[in-house]
Amino acid sequence: MAGVVHFEIPADDQDRATNFYKEAFGWNIVPMPEMNYNAVTTTPTDEATGRPHEPGAINGGLISREGDLTTPVITVDVADIDATLKTVEQLGGSVVLPKSIIPDMGSYAYFRDTEGNVMGLWENPPAGG
Repeated sequence: MAGVVHFEIPADDQDRATNFYKEAFGWNIVPMPEMNYNAVTTTPTDEATGRPHEPGAINGGLISREGDLTTPVITVDVADIDATLKTVEQLGGSVVLPKSIIPDMGSYAYFRDTEGNVMGLWENPPAGG
């Protein structure tokens, strides 16, 4: 069973959104300007793996609201993004953004489900590399 591992919240003004979520929930938000992204920590994580200590807890990010990314995105962990995107298409969904690699972290993609929702996929890098 694939688990939910990440969320992304689109924002028209990332500084405003950062301030809102910090003040409203006490989230730790770290800008990543090279990616036009703000990493959001909602729960303590393991320093070595970056994964939350508590089972079922997830962290996320703030993204720029643009194109197909206009509503919050839930990201699901899968073993093989390319195979999953093929399955999504076979089931009537569509690819919004094909597999993209984040060096030393993993890969991600976005798809649209049969209800019009944009969702994310995450694939960890192969063990040992």
